[in-house]
Amino acid sequence: MRAIKPSLAVAALGVVGLAVWAGAQGDHSGGEMAVAAERFLVALDGQSKAAASFPFDTPERTNWHFIPRPRKGLPIKDMDPASRALAFGLLRTGLTGSGFLKATTIMSLEQILREMEQGRGPGRDPENYFLSIFGTPSNQGKWGWRIEGHHLSLNFTLEDGKVVSATPAFFGSNPAEVRQGPRQGLRTLADREDRALRLVQALDDDQKKVAVLSETAPHEIKSGEQKGETGGLASRAPSDEPEGIAYEKLSDDQKQMLRVLVDLYAADMPEDVARAWIDEIKQAGPEKVRFAWYGPADRTQPHAYKVQGPTFLIEFNNTQNNANHIHSLWRNMLGDFGLAQARR
Repeated sequence: MRAIKPSLAVAALGVVGLAVWAGAQGDHSGGEMAVAAERFLVALDGQSKAAASFPFDTPERTNWHFIPRPRKGLPIKDMDPASRALAFGLLRTGLTGSGFLKATTIMSLEQILREMEQGRGPGRDPENYFLSIFGTPSNQGKWGWRIEGHHLSLNFTLEDGKVVSATPAFFGSNPAEVRQGPRQGLRTLADREDRALRLVQALDDDQKKVAVLSETAPHEIKSGEQKGETGGLASRAPSDEPEGIAYEKLSDDQKQMLRVLVDLYAADMPEDVARAWIDEIKQAGPEKVRFAWYGPADRTQPHAYKVQGPTFLIEFNNTQNNANHIHSLWRNMLGDFGLAQARR
């Protein structure tokens, strides 16, 4: 089985900068997704197309998870070279260069885990990632698609040519830092960890009393503990009230640090998706956003954080494997999967 080599897959792709929280403009990605998904389906034989295709309203559309488990859909390892290339073409429409690099690197870490565990863990396979199409790709009506496997779950819902939901958007990394071998030093999600660490370290003692909620970090993100009706995780974001220090209680420099942290999550998504996320934050009021930290301000020790406002929730956890195993995601408090969730 060939391992996926992200360095080759993205060599010709530049990382796209994004001026979020500042009204950046861009074309809608929905049309590109529809074309890419249609090309992917047309290239499949009957059996493969049946495995990849689902009705739009199937409960399977919200059956998401980020752990190694049996999944429905068409795995990359069962695709021929042509359909595999088209599958990655579809994935690229759902991410910017930075997001695509993260996603393909996450897949490649399965090979490292296979070598580290030497058969002691679950089956590790860089090609055991499943692509699913829900409904008929088109610029009219509703349809959606998902790519999912260990530590990656990207879920898109479209209506009349526009992306109406791109959440849950989960990226994980195990190991968070490769500490031996030819890829020693690789940190797939370093930006999500380091930017938050800089912010908590910049807080003064009084601010830390509000922002740091516990000296020990929870063992998992809250979204990873809430079970759904289909056997996966809950299709609705955790409804806990925002905790931690409010955006308006930060200094100007600290506010900039928090904006940069939120921006970098959004910047992995297509420009119109990112712009919609940030516009929702601005309309709801940035002053209502709160930042919470758990554990010591030391990336070598178990730690976690969340950023939450009326419209979104970011969760990050690095506690497992001696603080070398990251779970991170963005959820929409207004409703994931294009399913409305009442404002609180």
